[in-house]
Amino acid sequence: MSATDHTHVRPWRHIERRKSRQIRVGNVLVGGDAPISVQSMTNTLTSDSEATLAQIRALEAAGADIVRVSCPDVDSTRALKTIVQQSNVPIVADIHFHYKRAIEAAEAGAACLRINPGNIGSPDRVREVVQAAKDHGCSMRIGVNAGSLEKDLMEKYGEPCPEAMVESALFHANILRDHDFHEFKISVKASDVFLTVAAYTALADAIDCPLHIGVTEAGPLRVGTIKSAIGLGNLLWAGIGDTIRVSLAADPVEEIKVGYDLLKSLGLRHRGVNIIACPSCARQGFNVIETVATLEERLAHITKPMSLSIIGCVVNGPGEALYTDVGFTGGGAGAGMIYMGGKPHHKQDNAGMIDHIVELVEAHAEKL
Repeated sequence: MSATDHTHVRPWRHIERRKSRQIRVGNVLVGGDAPISVQSMTNTLTSDSEATLAQIRALEAAGADIVRVSCPDVDSTRALKTIVQQSNVPIVADIHFHYKRAIEAAEAGAACLRINPGNIGSPDRVREVVQAAKDHGCSMRIGVNAGSLEKDLMEKYGEPCPEAMVESALFHANILRDHDFHEFKISVKASDVFLTVAAYTALADAIDCPLHIGVTEAGPLRVGTIKSAIGLGNLLWAGIGDTIRVSLAADPVEEIKVGYDLLKSLGLRHRGVNIIACPSCARQGFNVIETVATLEERLAHITKPMSLSIIGCVVNGPGEALYTDVGFTGGGAGAGMIYMGGKPHHKQDNAGMIDHIVELVEAHAEKL
């Protein structure tokens, strides 16, 4: 048993997830009892298949379960076939307005179509898109955004609000259900954290389909991470959310990292090394901040879930090490204590500490 596996004596750490029906996005199950999937979106020109695939591979390496690409034109859907064939993760085609792009994306092998049925056009066009999805095994995501609500809803409610977003989502869900199509998930995103949480909370009570959650246009890396942690953290803690995307004005790989960190913090999913570290103070026996930054980089290749504590002194170090797989606590005279499985194991000089910790963590990961 891992040193961090104490959930059997801590029932207050348990999150009861909302019960939703399950759909399939390629080989990834979404909803039901499936793990909460983490996804991102490319920002390359989809028509440039080489650049797009390079970004998809970087996202795959970071742990992305699903990747979305925008398909605004024929060149994009033409390139999509190559992209799908060479990708190891399911590809979602982002479609706006033109129904033919959705049909072309389905024919090209997209695992899911991100659409807003109300923007597709006439009932006949919606029917054609649904038929293409059925014929090619695509699921769909109904994507409602506070910034692009229908004109009639804006006139009815006066401004973007949870009621308007949920009404839009349910209206579009009914369009798909009227065509006997049920392989869909829904998102109701806003850049405002309060609006996002309120809309998803109401939608979760109104329908049983899987929910794709996110705070849209959250902002740059630091601010966007904080906003997403507040919004998605609230929803996930309440059991709401079957797949997540953290929308950052940053390298898309950062979205995957933040997504996993959110899930790890709530005990909902585990991937890679969870580093527990003190902020450091005058008591530190080594440079904690530089050490943690170096370890985070050198241990990024490990995907097995495990924990590592790096604490600068003996005030909290031994206590934190009790609950981690590997630990190091700073001491005096240029050395500290290595902990394995929560127990003191051996002393280690600060000079060779980083290399030694990397070796210990890699060896432990091999055993998992």
